[in-house]
This record gives sequence, C-alpha cells and structure tokens, in this order.
Amino acid sequence: MNRIKTFPVLILLIIISSCKPSVKTENEFYIVGQMKDVMWKGKLGPSIQLDTIKNTQGLYGLGPVSYLSGELLINDGQTYVSRVTSDTTMSVEKNNTISAPFFVYSNVKDWKIVDLPIEIQSIVQLQNFITDNSKDLNKPFAFKLKGKVSKATIHIQNLPKGSKVSSPKEAHQGQVNYKIFDEDCTIVGFYSENHQGIFTHHDSYLHMHLITDDEQKLGHLDDVKFDKIQLYLPKN
Repeated sequence: MNRIKTFPVLILLIIISSCKPSVKTENEFYIVGQMKDVMWKGKLGPSIQLDTIKNTQGLYGLGPVSYLSGELLINDGQTYVSRVTSDTTMSVEKNNTISAPFFVYSNVKDWKIVDLPIEIQSIVQLQNFITDNSKDLNKPFAFKLKGKVSKATIHIQNLPKGSKVSSPKEAHQGQVNYKIFDEDCTIVGFYSENHQGIFTHHDSYLHMHLITDDEQKLGHLDDVKFDKIQLYLPKN
C-alpha cells in the first residue's frame, strides 16, 4: 500500500526535476521568456542570468536588460551591455553578470560567408535575401553581418524605474534612438518565421543588435543602409 501511495509523488518529482527555464530547439537554439509577455503583461524581471550560460564557445545572443534598462549582446562568447547616458551618448561595457526578461541565444561552430549584394539596402530587403538563401538551413537560426554601414538607427531601452507596462507603447517609454554614420561594425541577428512576438516583433522575422568595431555604440537595429558588408549564415 505504501508503494501505491508514493507513486504519484514520485511522478510529480520527476516532472518538476525535468523542468528547465529555456526552450531548446533541434539545432541548439535557445529561447528564454517571450517578448509579448514583456510588452503586454509587464513581465520585466529576470528570466535568465547570462552568466549561467555555460557553453560560451561560438555563442551569440541578444535581448533587453531586465526592467528594460538597456540592451544586451553576446558576440562570439563576449557579453556586452549598453545603457543610455544622455540623448546623444551611451555607455557600453563587457559584463555577463546581467539578466534579461527574454533572451535568444545559439552556439554556432561554422559559418558560410556571402557578400551582401549592394542592392540590399533595408532590413526588409535583408530579410528577403536571408529567406531566399537559407532554404537548406534548420530554422530558427543565428546569423551575423560584418563590414561597414553608411548609416543606421539603433535604440536602447531606458524605461523609467518603477514603470508599469501593459502595452508596447508603455514598454518603449524612455527609449533613446541613436544615429550611426560610416561605421565598421558587427550585426548579430536571429531569424525565425515562427517566433513573432516571442523574440521578433509581430511584423518581422528578424531581431538584430549592432555593435561598432570600437565597442562604443551598441543597440537594437531599427534601420540601416549598408556599405560593404558580408553576411554570415550558419552551416548545418
């Protein structure tokens, strides 16, 4: 009789011990939290501490800082944090003891490098190009671009402390936009046709963060005109 009574408890313990905070896709692509829960439900607190990601080899990731107080980027294992200091200035530091309310990350071992055609001059055109050139890839996936942009607009979340959020408009209170001209940079991005509202906005398959080569500017990429740049797509 004792064995019969304890059997449901054992099942429950097994279920609890198997729970994990992140969702892992078939090509080692991890998603923690959801953008829509941050924007619509005000879940601003930590869903992941970035220093708990153990495998940093070829690691790429992005998301906002908890409580929407900055932007995060992992570029080849190195974690960067940007925060607003004024309407025209920002701070960028290397720091992985930081958390995010939602975050997407992946380890990439090998890249296929493609010269981005000069006629690709917008985020929508870039998305279409990636769609056409990734039919053989498992999705979703991380990608990056390296080279020069002629101009770009990035933003950093800067939600006032204590703010309550129940809509995207409220979530973007305090956001500061920055212009970039003729900069060498790396853009880290994530592509999915099925995660709108999870880690991409509802009208896009892409989420991208840009960091300049001098590591002085970092933010969410909103608009871009490319100069000479190469696209890095993962090899399956």
